[in-house]
Amino acid sequence: MDKLSPRQPARQLIVTIDGPAGAGKSTVARQLAERLGYLYLDTGALYRAVAWKVRSAGVNPEDGTAVSALLPEMRVSMDRRGDGVCVTVDGQDVTDELRSPEISTMASLVSAIPAVREWLLPVQRQVGHMGGVVAEGRDLGTRVFPAADAKFFLDADVNTRAGRRQQDLAGAARSAPLERTKQEIETRDQRDRSRAIAPLIPAEDAEVIDSTSLTVEQVIDRMMGKIAAKL
Repeated sequence: MDKLSPRQPARQLIVTIDGPAGAGKSTVARQLAERLGYLYLDTGALYRAVAWKVRSAGVNPEDGTAVSALLPEMRVSMDRRGDGVCVTVDGQDVTDELRSPEISTMASLVSAIPAVREWLLPVQRQVGHMGGVVAEGRDLGTRVFPAADAKFFLDADVNTRAGRRQQDLAGAARSAPLERTKQEIETRDQRDRSRAIAPLIPAEDAEVIDSTSLTVEQVIDRMMGKIAAKL
């Protein structure tokens, strides 16, 4: 398949990739953005940043009132750093702390709080309003960018996702038993899919891709086929 050159004149699209934990969204989104010459937007990092603030403030992540009270004075920013993104909270770089199992669990809890989702909605839309962005998360095609040009829902069976997440943790020098990782993913799946506000479901016009037996390159090639038709 021909690859699009970042220098090739083309319409600047909004591309969304939703899906559950461990489906490979981050890896695919980063490489797809690089291939297109687009900005990579990890919206999950924003929820993790809120979770980091909640933890540092000693607030119960399931206490919607207490969590909401932190938001008015909270400052979150995302900036490019090399081939990745730097996330700061109140001026402090917290990027390396956002992928811990504790923060992941807390992020899932705070993301179910309506006030948090409302507070982050304009932040996400501001980043993507000009197009030229590949955004990955859980409700992008359904709520954040409902008019996105190309929408994907990336999934995989839970054993594959648990294995991938375990590898991520090992790469970050954080070990975890496979069964515990699998259980945490299943718990998060249930929470994300059943929440009242913006549940984890594919957008009606999203292409669902099961990545269980696919390589990253194969997933990206499938996405590029749809994206190329939009340019």
